[in-house]
Amino acid sequence: METKISRTDFRFIPSGYGHYKVTYTSPKTGKEWTKTTSNMSLIDATKNAQEPKQKDLNLLKSLCKN
Repeated sequence: METKISRTDFRFIPSGYGHYKVTYTSPKTGKEWTKTTSNMSLIDATKNAQEPKQKDLNLLKSLCKN
């Protein structure tokens, strides 16, 4: 069974005007990936959403890992 990712798997740290440093921690392995992004529409869809869509969380995860 595949583990679903959630908003709690991410840490968002402001990194200047219009930028966030996003850290994804794998719930299975505990490994971390960090990326700085200025994609505020994706940040709004995940960090600021009441219930973020799985599609947006997967997109943010792939952004962090690549």
